[in-house]
Amino acid sequence: MIKQFALFLFVALFLPLGINAQNEDPVLFSVKNNPVHASEFLYIYSKTNRDKADFSKASLEEYLDLYTKFKLKVQRAKDMRLDTIPALQKELAGYRKQLADSYLLDKEVTEKLIKEAYDRSLKDISVSHIMVALKKNPTPQDTATAYKRIMQIKAKLDGGSDFVKVAKSLSDDKSAATNNGSLGYFTSPFPNGFYDFETAAYNLKKEQYSNPVRTPIGYHIVRVDNTRPARGEMEAAHILIRHKSQNPKATIDSIYQLLEGGQKFEDLAKIYSADKKTAAKGGYVGFFGISKYEKAFEDAAFALTKDGAYSKPIKTLAGFHIIKRISRKTIPAYDQAKARLKAKIQKDSRFDLAKAAMVNQIKTENGFKAMNGAISKFGSKLDKEFLTYRWKAPTENMNEVIFALGKDQHTLGDFTKYLETASRKRMQLARTGTVVDALTTLYNDYVTDTALKYEERNLEAKYPDFKALMREYEEGILLFEITKQEVWDKASQDTTGLRSFYNKNKNKYKWGKRAVVSTYTLNDAAHISDKIGNFVEKNTPEAVLAKYNKNGKEPVLHQETTVERGRNKQIDALNWKAGTLSKMEMDRKNKQITFMKVEQILEPSAKKLSEARGYVVADYQDFLEKQWLAELKKAYKVQTNKKVFKSLIKR
Repeated sequence: MIKQFALFLFVALFLPLGINAQNEDPVLFSVKNNPVHASEFLYIYSKTNRDKADFSKASLEEYLDLYTKFKLKVQRAKDMRLDTIPALQKELAGYRKQLADSYLLDKEVTEKLIKEAYDRSLKDISVSHIMVALKKNPTPQDTATAYKRIMQIKAKLDGGSDFVKVAKSLSDDKSAATNNGSLGYFTSPFPNGFYDFETAAYNLKKEQYSNPVRTPIGYHIVRVDNTRPARGEMEAAHILIRHKSQNPKATIDSIYQLLEGGQKFEDLAKIYSADKKTAAKGGYVGFFGISKYEKAFEDAAFALTKDGAYSKPIKTLAGFHIIKRISRKTIPAYDQAKARLKAKIQKDSRFDLAKAAMVNQIKTENGFKAMNGAISKFGSKLDKEFLTYRWKAPTENMNEVIFALGKDQHTLGDFTKYLETASRKRMQLARTGTVVDALTTLYNDYVTDTALKYEERNLEAKYPDFKALMREYEEGILLFEITKQEVWDKASQDTTGLRSFYNKNKNKYKWGKRAVVSTYTLNDAAHISDKIGNFVEKNTPEAVLAKYNKNGKEPVLHQETTVERGRNKQIDALNWKAGTLSKMEMDRKNKQITFMKVEQILEPSAKKLSEARGYVVADYQDFLEKQWLAELKKAYKVQTNKKVFKSLIKR
């Protein structure tokens, strides 16, 4: 646990923001001819100091000294070949696996999708569509028929037919008969499964229409009707008078006049609003974005320009409303929106689509070649037992290659080992398809898994920032191990050296003025508390307990503590004089009375080694580290390029 915590602290301090390749990256300093480039130092300096990184000469000099010492320690660790210790190599491999598992997808998929969704979310987009519906689990024939129909509709549009007329007459969206196919305004990210629809919409210009796109409910031709800057979210309250009530327009107008006369919105909402869910809360609706409520309601709410402002009465299908603006949230900055968008993106089907595209790119870049004959032959011998936990892999033809990726060849034996470990998924697939379908799914999963692992092995070569990240982890592990050997273990285990250090510096370890204080607690003894107090004032704790605790009963409890001045506010408030009693405090819940007595005042004195051990060990560690650093500076030549250092100074 200590080691993990120390490594975490190291990475937090020294992890770079990212390394950008530069044509010129001069060496700032070197230790034993091992260079540290300016880019490495600058990013680490910026990361560690954050908003305090002012690039002043003093600040840079201070950090250069710190980082040089760090590199000296790492160099000693490498010279001692600590990087060859199997346990440390295993530990580093474990860290690498944890990082690589998420790094590739975060870098190539998640970050790109988040940025794309954020950039799109800055704009609300009004869309119309023409739809050819598909049932929930369409057959290939269903899909082909629907696709043929949507292409016929597309041909009509391409031939000059009016979009609205075609939507009214041919769209399977029944609302098109009244809304001309208009869906209103949306903003990114669209609902799960509608990524292609969203992409088509955001890539079109006003009044352009798309090629057919597929969603879970069918095929669509998308048209962009309008765009506007994103509205964000509105926090609002409202008063509702329903159409079916008596004289609704007159009623809402009279309520508006009461508001104009100075009456509180919340009070009027509680009295008059027909929205029972919100009336008791002063009409409070909460936050809402676009397309949640009817257009007239939304437009009126977002037209309010100040917090606390309210609208004139407006009409919707529900009735007449007066809307009050409480606050408005605009689209936050990217850094603030990133976490919320990431949670949405990773649950959305677009993530799987982007992941599949990345895997295809990895396969293309690395010359993926499938030998489908081997898989077909293997699949022809499988029966329904393949979809149970009882299935065992065959042993023949296990060396037959099923695909190649880069210089790696993967055999049927590799694949069957994967299949044996995937027993749960094999059984899950039994509920949804045939043996052939299951084998196809598992083969594709295996190829995807293999491609990702292949790319992860090459992360250092492809991503300089990942290479820097792994360097920091490796050096962090080495730093911990060498410091443990040279400082921490010595300080805690070298009893002779520790005592010698203490004897030379014992004047540093002193007690301040202390008080020996007795705390008395009386149980069910309120009727004689004054008597006990008088006796306590003149007698020792032993005499008090002997007098009042008899026959197995303990009405008086006692605890003694020695407290240094400044360590306890309650005791500090006492008169520091032997014999002083505090006031009696009554705890009515527990029926106990508590008070304190100052038994003795101890003047400042030297601490024994046993009493100051924690402080002495810490100081001894600092002493040993300074000695060690002095020895390292003698052992290793450090060369600093002053011209490069000077170029880093900005103030």
